[in-house]
Amino acid sequence: MTATRTIIKTQVGVVGGGPAGLMLSHLLAKTGIENLVVEMRDHETIRNTHRAGILEAQAVKMLVDSGINGRVLTHGDEHAGIDLRFNGESHPLDFTELVDATVTLYAQNEVFVDLAAARELDGGDVRFSAEVTELLDLETDTPKFRFTDAEGTEFEVHCDVLVGADGSRSFCRRQIPETNRQDFKIEYPFAWFGILTEAPKSSPELIYANSPHGFALISQRSETVQRMYFQCDPNENTDDWSEDRIWTELQRRVDGPDGFELKTGPIFDKSVLKFRSFVREPLSHGRLFLIGDAGHTVPPTGAKGLNLAFADVRVLFEALDSFYATKNETLLHGYSDKALKRVWKAQNFSYWMTSMLHTPVNADPFMAKRALGELETVTSSRFGQQYLAESYTGWPHG
Repeated sequence: MTATRTIIKTQVGVVGGGPAGLMLSHLLAKTGIENLVVEMRDHETIRNTHRAGILEAQAVKMLVDSGINGRVLTHGDEHAGIDLRFNGESHPLDFTELVDATVTLYAQNEVFVDLAAARELDGGDVRFSAEVTELLDLETDTPKFRFTDAEGTEFEVHCDVLVGADGSRSFCRRQIPETNRQDFKIEYPFAWFGILTEAPKSSPELIYANSPHGFALISQRSETVQRMYFQCDPNENTDDWSEDRIWTELQRRVDGPDGFELKTGPIFDKSVLKFRSFVREPLSHGRLFLIGDAGHTVPPTGAKGLNLAFADVRVLFEALDSFYATKNETLLHGYSDKALKRVWKAQNFSYWMTSMLHTPVNADPFMAKRALGELETVTSSRFGQQYLAESYTGWPHG
């Protein structure tokens, strides 16, 4: 005999309690729109999942202006540029001088911690360790979803609008009929070998390095902990890499006549990050709307992932606010087209940065030289530098 499900009624049901889902939930609650968030993972798993985070100024403003605690300002590290390094030489780009903008280095799991704390403080209904098992009635005015909590209790949520914010392996995305969707994607033939190390900063700004041995990113986490990556085979085994081997590989990718040397220290985390470019069109079906990685993913080279998710949230929140204030669905119907314009700009920029900075597997000499020519063109032209700076720091919302 099937157990009786508990019925929950709310205005907006959000599947996915990462930064995108929690930010939307927070904004909705501040305007009095009732919502429920359901997340498969537990709080501690998300909190301890180390992911880089470069926030555009508009993402920082979104956090601060919406009343999230100001840790992003006190603990985030504002950066005024990056360093493009190729042929063993550094080419600094000053974003402030070029486009009057900055970015802030603030890890994605810290964004989650801030948003989760805000929802708890406000009494938000966020349920972790809860698995969504079914979506129903998406093309009606009352979409529904079923989930089971950590104790095995079954629930059925009835809402006006359902939002899929459940990441790149989105369950919600898969429920859209094949006849109503189109996927655009490419797989990259390389990955990033990432480390966290207890070491001082090697450079004031992040270094994006093109070398004959492959790409390297010398990023940061704090004054004492640094995040670094180097291009590798997607099937690379982290156990095969000793600390000495890792540091040797990273150093040779930034070597140059200027004698630049990385500052090293104990490595306490190693991982291989595979990536691809993916877009689902449209980002909606009936009363189901996709935001963030549920609808699109980008390679991390352009630092666009979390920023795109927050841009989606902004567009969808404005549509939902209008819907509940006027009962007019015009902005809801326009959500996908509006969000996708920014998504495709970000896809172009991320693909461009990735292809320009990485050394293709088994690349012929022409392609390697072509990439260097492109880097030379960008760094020797103010217009080229401004294009990169504007794209990296983010286009205006709206």
